[in-house]
Parts: sequence; structure tokens; C-alpha cells
Amino acid sequence: MKAQQRITSLLDPNRPLLSVEFFPPKTEEAVARLSESASRLKQFQPDFVSVTYGAGGSTREKSARVCTLMKDQIGLNVMPHFTCVGASREELGQAIDDFHAEGYRNIMALRGDPPKDQTEFQVAPGGFKHASELVAFIRKRQPEICTGVAGYPEKHPEAASFETDLDHLKIKVDAGASFITTQLFFDNQHYYDFVEKTRARGIDLPIIPGLMPALATGQIKRITNMCGSKIPPALESELEKAEADPKAVAEIGSNWAREQLIDLMKNGVPGVHLYALNKAEVALELMKTFRARFA
Repeated sequence: MKAQQRITSLLDPNRPLLSVEFFPPKTEEAVARLSESASRLKQFQPDFVSVTYGAGGSTREKSARVCTLMKDQIGLNVMPHFTCVGASREELGQAIDDFHAEGYRNIMALRGDPPKDQTEFQVAPGGFKHASELVAFIRKRQPEICTGVAGYPEKHPEAASFETDLDHLKIKVDAGASFITTQLFFDNQHYYDFVEKTRARGIDLPIIPGLMPALATGQIKRITNMCGSKIPPALESELEKAEADPKAVAEIGSNWAREQLIDLMKNGVPGVHLYALNKAEVALELMKTFRARFA
């Protein structure tokens, strides 16, 4: 099995990375649509794509299937997500070994969100409590794998303070992380401040900003409430004024994300990760903007 490219080997100060995140669809029809979307996105040569788990690891099998589809049928460089939710060390170890044997060389290591019927994260029997433990486990189990971790420019919602959150990030980095991808944000200054604070902590890994277009008012409010990101008043006002017109809302969100993308590129970020919500048209427009500057 041919090994895929490690994300760290693709990093180049003169050519920032472009990546897209997908989530596993629930139906066969949706899987077919996702396959078509991913094939269309390939024309803009994403350096890698990532595939999420559902809350509580609820889509683990579907995630693995989508990863295989992306890698073997479409020919994309794929980074599967792994979480600590609902899995023992033995189960995670076997899954990591299987992915490595199939040629995957990148994993996004996350603690994960609790299942819908739980309000707090619970450690699985024989499992891990923190993402840092999973990072260290991957590093020891398969040293060849490049491991990404999450960073929160506006603080993890469960962290007692921003300083505490940076402490946790440093632990993940010291455990063997290879790079950091941020949670979504709508004000680029949050990202720039976050990078400055992490560098002051001695964290020198590449920090890839994550962008999510606000395509539906209710949806983006639910997502930001869950992840601790804030919608700037100017954007929120525009979205609410257009709330009765879904097409206008999507256009506002897409334009805002495009302006963020252009500003980030001007300021020399190591890459851009698009949380595309499986929406091909919006992702295509943002990728087109990116490739117009970085072919």
C-alpha cells in the first residue's frame, strides 16, 4: 500500500497549504453527492482533506468509509479524525495500526465531544481522558504518522481561562503533535493574537487557521455556541437582516469568509483549512480565490 504524504512534508513558506474538511453523510444518496463534490474540489488541488467523526464517535464506520472513498477512488491525501470518545486504548491502537497499514500518514487527534445524551465528556473504559494522551499514544504506536491537534483562538469553551487553555495546548505539543489547526473564527485578529500568544509559550509548530463560511443563521449560531467562537456584530447584523432570504444569507457568509481568506493570505499564514460543511459550491469559490494567488 502506497503511503500518503505527511502534512509536515508539504509545508513550504512560499506555498501555503490548502485543505478542506468533510463530515460523513447519513444516507447513501448523500455519500454519492459527497463523492461528486470531492471530485469537483480536486481540480483546485487541496493538499489534504480531513474527515470528522460525529459527536461521541457516532459515525466511526462511516468516517472510515468516506476516508477510503476519498483516498482510493478520488485520489486525495486524507487525514482521518480520531477521538477519545467511546473507545479503549486497544480499540484505538488497532484502528491506528489499520489506518497506517492502509497508507494513511496523517491523523487529527482530538478529545472529542460527548454523545448527544451526555452533557459532559466521560472517559471510556480503558480509554483516554485528554487529547494529549492520544497524541502520545499515536506517536509511540506509529511514529511515522503526522499528528494534528486543535487550537482555540477564542479559548476552548470548557477551559477555565485562556492561559489554562494555552497550558493544555502546550501539553499536546510536547506529547508529539506535528501541527495545529484552529477552531473557526470570524475575526482574523483572534488568529493573529493567538499565534503571538502561542509563540510566547514556546510553541513553534505551524498553526493553520480554520475558516467556516456562515451559510445559515441558525446553523452558525448553534456551531459558535458549541465551540466558543463569537460572531462579530457587523456580520451578525447582516445575517439577521437577510434571515428571511437563505440565498442572501449564504452570499453574506461566503463574502465574509472570502475577505478573511484574502487577509490571511496577505499575512503569510502556513495554510488555510476550510470547514466547508460538505457544501461544494462555497468551497469551490474559496479554493478558486486561494489558487488565484497560490497556484
